[in-house]
Amino acid sequence: MELNLGIEPRSEYLSLEVAKGAMTLVKDVMLIQPGENVVVSCDTSSDKRIVDAVAGAVYAIGGVPTVITYATAETACMEPPAPVAAAVAKADVWIELSFAYIMHSAAFRAAMDFGTRYICLTGMDVEMMVKCISKVDYNAMIEMGEYIKSVLEKVDEVVVKCANGTDLKAYNRGRGIRHSGQKATRKGYPIMLGGQISWCPIEETINGTLVFDGAIWPPAQISKLTSPVKLTFKEGRVINIEGGGEAKVFESWLKNFDDPNMLRLAHYSMGFNPGVTRTTGRIVEDERVFGCMEFGIGNQGKAIMGAFWTAASHTDGTLTRPTMILDGKVFEENGVYKEEKVRQYCKQLGVAGY
Repeated sequence: MELNLGIEPRSEYLSLEVAKGAMTLVKDVMLIQPGENVVVSCDTSSDKRIVDAVAGAVYAIGGVPTVITYATAETACMEPPAPVAAAVAKADVWIELSFAYIMHSAAFRAAMDFGTRYICLTGMDVEMMVKCISKVDYNAMIEMGEYIKSVLEKVDEVVVKCANGTDLKAYNRGRGIRHSGQKATRKGYPIMLGGQISWCPIEETINGTLVFDGAIWPPAQISKLTSPVKLTFKEGRVINIEGGGEAKVFESWLKNFDDPNMLRLAHYSMGFNPGVTRTTGRIVEDERVFGCMEFGIGNQGKAIMGAFWTAASHTDGTLTRPTMILDGKVFEENGVYKEEKVRQYCKQLGVAGY
């Protein structure tokens, strides 16, 4: 499996910055306490420098790290080897660094039922750790996310447009909003890297056109897009996919599962990590390009607080410069936030252009 990393491979590269980010992750985000059992899972595509730094930080604050490495699976959401499933099922904390993540699998759901505090950092490498954690005011980013969440909770109509042809409309109807980039304060509740809000409008109200122009992953053959992929939705389901070669690969991947739930739109997300300014091909970063939107298709977890269903897999695609119109008012235009308090947070976080 070829990864689009493109970073310096030396072990000493940004090692001090990585150490800082790993400590922030385990102490301030995952809130690990002395004596807690912490599983760090990774596959043969993971960046070992990150694995070692995270495990070392866990040990330094008194946690009990267990590192599990296994072969990279063909795609995301597949069941892991049985010993991996057994380990995460009884962990106090689980930090997933595998490239082919197992979130949404039965093993993942068992860990959540047990009460494991979990974060998905699929494919995190040195550059991502430093840009997205070490050099970010994490608390201010969380505050910004909480404010955006409070705005979205009051919104009904959500229109997403873009010059690339996107024109998608849906209605929240009081649906809950998930701040996925939070701290791990709750047992059995999965969190993600900071800089993301997620939710799903009422599925049957999602209609129109969505054009991915940043990244799609999985399938592994795509990641950073070279040409747009146009999807048409009717009542929350993909009914048509258009574009070039990547669109054909994507359509084939979705349909080869022979699972109708793989054509359901699972969630909307907003990305706002100030460390990410461009698409890289690393999906955890790409979902958080500042000002972007990301949309999930396929398996839908309970944490989104929408309808709940299982599917054979899950994929995410990004729209880099969206215009969001909330109840008729422009919240964001061409990837630039227009709401005044959000703009103040942008200034606090040092985002260029605000």
